[in-house]
Amino acid sequence: MTIAEPVTLLTDYALAGVTGWLGWRLLKVREAHTARLLWAVAFTALAAAAAVGGTYHGFAPLLPDGVVYLLWKVTVLAVGIASFSMFSGSVMATTADGVRKLLLAIAVAKLTLYAVWMLGHDDFLFVIVDTGTAMAGVAALHGWSAAHDGDSASLWMLVAVGVSALAAAVQASGFALHQHFNHNDLYHVIQIVAMTLFYKGAKLLRDHVSTT
Repeated sequence: MTIAEPVTLLTDYALAGVTGWLGWRLLKVREAHTARLLWAVAFTALAAAAAVGGTYHGFAPLLPDGVVYLLWKVTVLAVGIASFSMFSGSVMATTADGVRKLLLAIAVAKLTLYAVWMLGHDDFLFVIVDTGTAMAGVAALHGWSAAHDGDSASLWMLVAVGVSALAAAVQASGFALHQHFNHNDLYHVIQIVAMTLFYKGAKLLRDHVSTT
């Protein structure tokens, strides 16, 4: 049996393993907060997306078309759940009352539209747009929180968003370190760093309580 993209498969699986482990650790942090729970869901969904995506990259040429189609749909929908959970977790940590309700409603609507759209489309561009808007929202929320409260959780989140943006830029550029280590492989490695930084911030998150 020949693996189509062995390094991409391995780096995807590495990303899945690290992200899944960090998500499990988030669930074990004491004090229950919805913000942190949503981020744990995001980590779990991203781990699933990386694991299934790695399988897609490695074994797609050997699998029936129906299985390949299913692998891809599971991957893109899992990424959508992750971006929803990240943004919603940050909403819970940085807002309250009417603003929180509005932003969560927008997040639900965005996830619903994304899921319906991706059931009929395959272009990865739509995944990038969905994830990019979620990351922009996370950066805006934690940028505001860091400026007003100076909380360390938001500072970690901002650094993590920056590293994740770097990973996305590398992937989009097509830059490869070696003919057997392409842009996707490098993206996965940088994203492992980003997820570690997200974990540093997420474990410090607390649900925001209105002071009015």
